[in-house]
Amino acid sequence: MTQRIFPMIAYEDTAAAIDWLSDAFGFAERGQRYEMEDGTIGHAELEIGGDVVMLATPNREYQSPKTHRDSCDAAARWLDNPWVIDGLLVEVDDLEAHHARAVEAGAIVIRPLDDGPDGRLYTAEDLEGHRWMFQQRQ
Repeated sequence: MTQRIFPMIAYEDTAAAIDWLSDAFGFAERGQRYEMEDGTIGHAELEIGGDVVMLATPNREYQSPKTHRDSCDAAARWLDNPWVIDGLLVEVDDLEAHHARAVEAGAIVIRPLDDGPDGRLYTAEDLEGHRWMFQQRQ
């Protein structure tokens, strides 16, 4: 099956996010990075299991969920839960090993390994506060 939906995620520091997501969650960068005149990354792609996530820094004024939460009481309140909010669900082949790798790399696990209605999963935040749910591939 060919991927038909391509998630696009903004980061304050896309280069750091690429390194962190590769170390913590097992992504691999693919293709060419497009760097903007101001040094930010205008487009990059990460791959896991043949599926692609696109990353970029939209502009210098962009605030990640973590920065927004730290500076805005309303954002801190609506992010005060363990659920994925504007995040991604990724199926992985070995959930236990994936979880251990993420924890070792410093991922903030906001929902520990658990048996959900559709299988075993966990939820973590990346270095900029984006939420990722990882589920055992069936």
